[in-house]
Amino acid sequence: MTIISIIGSGNMAAAIGARAAKHGHAIELLSRNTAKAQALADQIGSGAAAGTFGATPAGDIVIVAVPYSGVVDVVAHYGDALAGKILIDISNPFNADASGLATVPGSSAAREIADVTPAGTPVVKALNTIFGHILAQDRTLDAFLAGDSVEAKASVAAFLESIELRPLDVGGIQMAPVLEWTAILLMGLARNGAGFDLALGAEVR
Repeated sequence: MTIISIIGSGNMAAAIGARAAKHGHAIELLSRNTAKAQALADQIGSGAAAGTFGATPAGDIVIVAVPYSGVVDVVAHYGDALAGKILIDISNPFNADASGLATVPGSSAAREIADVTPAGTPVVKALNTIFGHILAQDRTLDAFLAGDSVEAKASVAAFLESIELRPLDVGGIQMAPVLEWTAILLMGLARNGAGFDLALGAEVR
């Protein structure tokens, strides 16, 4: 059993936490809204617990599941408490109508997060191309990931496999904007006939 810490208490935190708990992981939820984190822990069950926001997370893998508008501030708030952890950035820096990205060209939410993490703390972009309600269905899905640390990506891939997702490594952190634009592609498909009961995948022969 692995402890997975999740910063956030919204829909994605709920979907990831419930799926991970179902597959045997211990879940720690960290949120500024302690009552909401505790309510989500109670909803997930299986020993899920609410931790103290800003304290050192219990898990070696920390999933940052807060909206892009606050993600950099949250990670900066944790500061050295994240040293030695592996951060999974699931955020999508959508603009106001989700027709494009709010980041500057060539950058990404993952890069912005990496810029405020303690030295040597790897950031892996993952799970941003799967709708939360689809993830919650516990279907086998493809999960794309990007990051510069081979060791961190191996740990994240092992976690993803443990919750019955198929990890597909797309390269270094410079590929994070591609994954964020892939989420825009997903939104475009969903809005233009495919519907929101949709997941992207790759055929690997």
